[in-house]
Amino acid sequence: MRNPGRTSGTAPEACAAAWAASGVVELSGCADGPPLLPPGRAAPAAGEMAARFAAATGAPALNGARLLSERAAFTGHRRRGRVSPGGACRLLPAADGWAAVSCARPDDPALLGALAGADAGDDPWPAVEGWLHAHTGAELAERAELLGVAAGPVRVSPGGARVPAPASLRPVKDALVVDFSALWAGPLCAHLLGLAGARVVKVETPSRPDGARHGDPGFYRLLHAGHRSVVLDPATTAGRRAMAALVEAADIVIEASRPRALARFGLDAEAAAAAGTTWVSITANGRASGRVGFGDDVAAGAGLVCRDADLRPLFCGDAIADPLTGLTAAVLAAAAPPGGGMLWDVSMSDVVAATLDPHPPAESVPALAHGDGWAIETEHGIEPVQAPVRREPAGDAPAMGADTSDVLRELGIAIP
Repeated sequence: MRNPGRTSGTAPEACAAAWAASGVVELSGCADGPPLLPPGRAAPAAGEMAARFAAATGAPALNGARLLSERAAFTGHRRRGRVSPGGACRLLPAADGWAAVSCARPDDPALLGALAGADAGDDPWPAVEGWLHAHTGAELAERAELLGVAAGPVRVSPGGARVPAPASLRPVKDALVVDFSALWAGPLCAHLLGLAGARVVKVETPSRPDGARHGDPGFYRLLHAGHRSVVLDPATTAGRRAMAALVEAADIVIEASRPRALARFGLDAEAAAAAGTTWVSITANGRASGRVGFGDDVAAGAGLVCRDADLRPLFCGDAIADPLTGLTAAVLAAAAPPGGGMLWDVSMSDVVAATLDPHPPAESVPALAHGDGWAIETEHGIEPVQAPVRREPAGDAPAMGADTSDVLRELGIAIP
């Protein structure tokens, strides 16, 4: 399969223009310095994927590159150097390089304390920084996987990854999409399918609601307006049966869990694909890996970082692995596999790495002051740096579980 991140005929100036218009440059670099041009082809690749998806499915044409920075248009996040725009991830020196470490969940301070072998309290960063000075990135990755922490080394020589690129896409109008995912990547995939006319049902459990419900409400509405919300409890036999029946009825399933978590729910991705379902499985590093990750640490770990004058890494954009993966997942969900069913193993890390060259520029190109803003200088002129742009939500997102009885009744599924 070809590499969808490598855009044919994309010259460096075209990449620079796409990045400048994407809103990501404004989010890259230090707060007290100029914005920086990210490496690679993620911005033009996102534009091409969005255009292909719209042409094949009849969805509204969206600016794919701008989707990469869209959340910041709602939250107001800005560039913060070695702290991610959202504040949950940091780039820290390790014994043999640099590492990306996230502290995004309520349990993460305690888990990071355990990683560092210390009682970290509410602020784990001093202990983690001290531990990293004496340990390698490989040691961090091993302990992070064991503890379920989103952390790992920053890849020095990125690129080389390959992700699936389907030969043809199909309309998805009226297809039933069952979305078990949360946060950004999976919900963006479901949102794009919904714009193409699919019927999207979001499934949550009573104990694990989508964490994005506690984030920016406007951004949550944008991704979930027009969808229906179902809550089922996999701790009960009736709940597991209803989940299995929903999967059996689905044309497309989206999930972002490690396989062992789905097995506890009684769900089998391979069996569903063999029965004709298109199953999109989004994980940090592939279904065979036990590592967890979020958009910021995955992108940095894959090598999508800017570099300052001392060649130290700085964050590129806001959790950019999430929207880039969401776009990729939507294209795969709309694929027309010859056998009918398909299990797409979507590694966020591979999606990012596929847009990068093995030997990126050592130091990132800084934007130049231009009027009241910034611009990137290319061989063919000046490209003004655009701020993130928000799309307005098409309506309200459903309350959690608001449609459980109606959806199950319409599909002939027993209501737990």
